Amino acid sequence: MTTKRVKEILSWYATDNPGTLTNLARLLGHGRLGGSGKLVILPVDQGFEHGPARSFAKNAPGYDPRYHFELAIEAGCNAYAAPLGFLEAGAAEFAGDIPLILKLNNSDSLLSGGDPCPAITGSVADALRLGCSAIGFTIYPASAHRNEMYGQIRELAEEAKACGLAVVVWSYPRGASISSQGETAIDVVAYAAQIAAQLGAHIIKVKPPTDHIEQDAARKVYEAEGIPISTLPDRVLQSAFNGRRIVIFSGGAAKGREAVLEEIRGIAEGGGFGSIVGRNSFQRAKTEGIELLHDIMEIHAGTV
Repeated sequence: MTTKRVKEILSWYATDNPGTLTNLARLLGHGRLGGSGKLVILPVDQGFEHGPARSFAKNAPGYDPRYHFELAIEAGCNAYAAPLGFLEAGAAEFAGDIPLILKLNNSDSLLSGGDPCPAITGSVADALRLGCSAIGFTIYPASAHRNEMYGQIRELAEEAKACGLAVVVWSYPRGASISSQGETAIDVVAYAAQIAAQLGAHIIKVKPPTDHIEQDAARKVYEAEGIPISTLPDRVLQSAFNGRRIVIFSGGAAKGREAVLEEIRGIAEGGGFGSIVGRNSFQRAKTEGIELLHDIMEIHAGTV
């Protein structure tokens, strides 16, 4: 049964067809947070993005794609997101056990460069074949190749929505035109969330923003309007249509348990819709990863 809160969220996407709304409801209705309007998703694209040893050596069972299905299911996540190969390795065995998100583009780290441009590594047809509820796609605002990515996601989102799938966009500012500090600056992250919303994303993933302001033009507005940015709750975004698009926050680089939970508390206090936590869960032993994910869920649910 769809709760009142989930129905309210679905009403924000009234131009979508019943199939897409049903898949959004599946994402919002599954797992320990089901029906609350909050999301905790397990993403495992790091094997492609960073290589197997950097991703899985800390917890060797993670080399097996099935491990991540099991982790997401046993923890009670809303969904599990991964590239094509990882989903193909377990989608049949775990069919129907958890909503899946197929990540349709990915980068590798074998060639460094200032302006990333991910390759298309999956299709909407693949997502349908594997029984997914949504597609995922990364855009890099600030990359010299950003317009190519914007065009790609526009076309893929149109196809996915026509097929009844939801659209999740990872919006990570990155490129030669901004500093490394600017990648998580409040003005830049807010802009990235706005771009993803304007491109038609149902769910937007961004990094938790810092109080740094990268753009001089934005700094003038923040100062003139007295926009509060000193704490993480202040910085949780209203930039995605005044909160009428689902914005969830990455778990970021590997860090200690308390550091993870402190950040989650700030996101929850600021009204964030949830978290998408990869390395900080699957690089721990399974029991520890599950416990951490449960703690994250309880914070978002407001039960602790």
